[in-house]
Amino acid sequence: MGRHLHFDCFSGISGDMVLGALVNAGLPWAQLINGLKRLKLNGYRLRQREVRRGALHATKVDVVIQRGFQHPLSLSRIRRILAASTLPDPVKTQSRAAFDRLAEAEGLAHRVAARDVHFHEVGVMDSFIDVVGSILGCHLLNVTRVTASAVNVGAGTIQTSHGLLPVPGPAVAALAKGIPVYSDGPRCELATPTGMALLRTLTSEFGAASVIETAVVGYGAGDQDPEGWPNALRVFLSEESPQAARQTDHITQIETNLDDLNPQAYEHVMERLFAVGAVDVALIPAIMKRGRPGVVLRCLASRDHTDAVLEILFQETPALGARIQELGRRILPRRFVSVKVPGGVVRMKIAAIGAGWEKAAPEYIDCKNIADRTGRPLKSVMEAASRAYDGRKDTRHRPS
Repeated sequence: MGRHLHFDCFSGISGDMVLGALVNAGLPWAQLINGLKRLKLNGYRLRQREVRRGALHATKVDVVIQRGFQHPLSLSRIRRILAASTLPDPVKTQSRAAFDRLAEAEGLAHRVAARDVHFHEVGVMDSFIDVVGSILGCHLLNVTRVTASAVNVGAGTIQTSHGLLPVPGPAVAALAKGIPVYSDGPRCELATPTGMALLRTLTSEFGAASVIETAVVGYGAGDQDPEGWPNALRVFLSEESPQAARQTDHITQIETNLDDLNPQAYEHVMERLFAVGAVDVALIPAIMKRGRPGVVLRCLASRDHTDAVLEILFQETPALGARIQELGRRILPRRFVSVKVPGGVVRMKIAAIGAGWEKAAPEYIDCKNIADRTGRPLKSVMEAASRAYDGRKDTRHRPS
């Protein structure tokens, strides 16, 4: 099992606060330094120091610039730097996702396309290293579940390259959509765009911390040190239990009643909904008003894909409204393993039940493609994939 990381954002969140808190909670310094070398960037060095923020002892990680980037970074250049690195694939993927979210938020804030955004605030070397280093740190600590409290965004105004802005700034406000936030403490910015982008990328649940057994506590300091205020990010790090690992997801349920949709359109509507990010679509037979037969169209989608699902629902069906609710969903940790069968490769979806038990199922679309290409029965392809995975397990567990 992996580890559970909880962010306690009582004084906001920023990239350097996340990195400092992870180091304070036990992230090996040498592994972090060596891991960031895989970015293939020069002109900086990392320094850690112990500081006080109010009554708290915290770690401050500084990116000491020796030679920075000449110009603000564009999203395309950030993607090229990440693609050219030898970082682990999950770190590359999550880093790209964080910067994609930043670009989208900056674009909304300043009314430009995300691809045209130049990161004045996060484009310098130190913020770039903070973001990638924080994601790499979670990877090195084997963090598999991240939760967070509501976020204190601060108050007042801030001076930026775009002029004087209210707190939270437009980018933070855009990134905070759907995240519980509040304002408390000194009149300054406590949550930064980089911190919020990291939170959106890493976190699956927001709310009060549940009981975390055998937790390591870490504190990461930001640059600001307001008088009488402990400006630090607190993290709790613990070993993940199988039961807790199942409580890792929230999902949006969207549904509407339909009694006047031509059944010939059912397949088309479902395909369109899946194409825009629905994770499940069901058509449930029902008796509508005046005894008319109909269906309840029910979709499950992540919060980020809800608007796209609604757009398709209103475009492709006669629906005039939809019911939306956010649900808690318990899911098993899962992974994919590829196995070879006659005619191609099939991905097996493996779910960990706990206590060393697991269940496996072949990916339907892979088996269907092989069946279509070879003319073999779909059932035989699926059975061959299951046998191949069982044989792989037997070989792996066979004593030498």
